[in-house]
Amino acid sequence: MLDLTKFEIWFVTGSQDLYGEDTLRQVAEHSQIISDFFDKNSEIPVRVVFKPVVKSPEEIYRICQDANMAASCVGIVAWMHTFSPAKMWIRGLQILQKPLLHLHTQFNRDIPWKDIDMDFMNLNQSAHGDREFGYIMTRMRINRKVIVGHWQQNDVIEGIASWSRVATARQDLNGARFARFGDNMRQVAVTDGDKVAAEMTFGFSVNTYAVGDLVKVINQVSDEAVDKLITEYEDQYQLVSSLRKGNEKYSALQDAARIELGLKYFLEDGNFKGYTNTFEDLYGMKQLPGIGSQRMMAAGYGYAGEGDWKTAAMVRALKVMGSGLPGGNSFMEDYTYHFNPDRNLVLGSHMLEICPTIADGKPSCEIHPLGIGGKEDPVRLVFNAPAGPAINVSLIDMGNRFRLLVNEVEAVAVDEELPKLPVARALWKPAPDMKTGCAAWIYAGGAHHTVFSQNLGTEQIEMFAEMVGIELVVIDKNTTLRQLKNELRWSEAYYK
Repeated sequence: MLDLTKFEIWFVTGSQDLYGEDTLRQVAEHSQIISDFFDKNSEIPVRVVFKPVVKSPEEIYRICQDANMAASCVGIVAWMHTFSPAKMWIRGLQILQKPLLHLHTQFNRDIPWKDIDMDFMNLNQSAHGDREFGYIMTRMRINRKVIVGHWQQNDVIEGIASWSRVATARQDLNGARFARFGDNMRQVAVTDGDKVAAEMTFGFSVNTYAVGDLVKVINQVSDEAVDKLITEYEDQYQLVSSLRKGNEKYSALQDAARIELGLKYFLEDGNFKGYTNTFEDLYGMKQLPGIGSQRMMAAGYGYAGEGDWKTAAMVRALKVMGSGLPGGNSFMEDYTYHFNPDRNLVLGSHMLEICPTIADGKPSCEIHPLGIGGKEDPVRLVFNAPAGPAINVSLIDMGNRFRLLVNEVEAVAVDEELPKLPVARALWKPAPDMKTGCAAWIYAGGAHHTVFSQNLGTEQIEMFAEMVGIELVVIDKNTTLRQLKNELRWSEAYYK
């Protein structure tokens, strides 16, 4: 997965020339100490880079300009150690294109009751310096994250770490390329959308490639590469006997491995960060990519079925956010319900393509018939997802805006035998309850495709929505249908 240590957030401290050389020296020393502390903290996945204290409109403009141009910089952490008149920040903030975190802290944790004097008060003015800075951002309608607390406190460190992950995902999507093999599933509404608007909003591009272009690459994969990949399958998964060498379905495993390698080579050669395909357009392929798509997701690529490029992009974004954290993120679909009054549940799955990063234990590599697509039996990984808190995330095109929808869920163990269901699956209870959660999702226009995440929460999705400037709808334990319908009406009025 993506190595987040190659990215940076810049620690920028605001002050002004009014205070004199000695005070500004102390401001710089304190800022350096805080920045170094964050940089050395293992919980923050990116580098934290100290930048010289900014004291004038020209210095502020220049640091914002430099941040825009630096590919490794994913955002700025700003702190006002002293008072920094906010009119100095206007031009810089007007051009800043990277996410901004406003850290409302101070160097000292406690007030030095017996020693405090006016020199101390002049130096440590965050309590009102940050309010001046906050005012100008609110006046300019700038979306940002505000974190309050002493810089050594765990919740502050956790907040910066979480924000930096989201900022990295934001940077990763900007300029990202997604391949769409064929069109979306015919006559389906929610998987389609405005790709031009998406590029303007998120920065990623989606372009169509003929399935024949992919098939050409697949057919060029060497037998040696196929054999090497099958050895990897044998090491990582439990292969059913029919797929083992010398048995009747071994050639299907070879075909699946060849398809996976073809996908891998095509994506690498085109510098793509994700893709989508559809079972209605498989011309020249022997089977629908099952294990190949599953493993491409596990490697960090965004994926969604049936031409759903929006969900593919969100899979990529959440995989970047969650990189290095326990648990995984996967393309998912609400497939069927368990309406038992004592235990209402959703069974999530898809035809083939669920990411093994969410597997509970070692997946089984199997082959079974597929009733759609008209191709040979596809190879896939079969497993259950474990119990625990999770979220489902859906990105939908509302025509005049994008809406990001989140439902907090509680995954439960799959304790029933499913001998005739040959696909990976997850089982969960939606918040606040089955009837309210499902109705709220439908009222909000949520798609049947989602990203299922075990290692991220609503807060990260909220930060992402704010960074890209799109609507967010949250379904959680506090949701009521009356309130949600009102929120949807208010949003409709706002965006008109």
